[in-house]
Amino acid sequence: MFSIVLESMPARLGALITELIDVPTIGIGAGPDTDGQILVLHDLLGLFDQFKPKFVKRYAELGGAIRDAVEQYRLEVEARAFPSDEHTYRMSDEEWASLQRRLGEQRPVGASEARRD
Repeated sequence: MFSIVLESMPARLGALITELIDVPTIGIGAGPDTDGQILVLHDLLGLFDQFKPKFVKRYAELGGAIRDAVEQYRLEVEARAFPSDEHTYRMSDEEWASLQRRLGEQRPVGASEARRD
């Protein structure tokens, strides 16, 4: 056995179990006297605000900021504002012409002048 996770228990019980067994204990809500600690990243960063167990300590409240960022991204993609020119790779006219010759076409289907560079 590699380790035992002790979750949601009184600190003195976590300490007693840790003292009585030779297997390392990892605490998640089992007090400070276990051999190691776990705190779920989503809880630590405040990504989930619907439920907060007693043993969770939030070091940041990022959930709202992340939701706002994802919503802004969605809106910009739907409005075709992202990606803009600054987020787009370029291809010279010479490279484009060479590609068209190699494909044996004048233009790939669906390509527009605005998207060719």
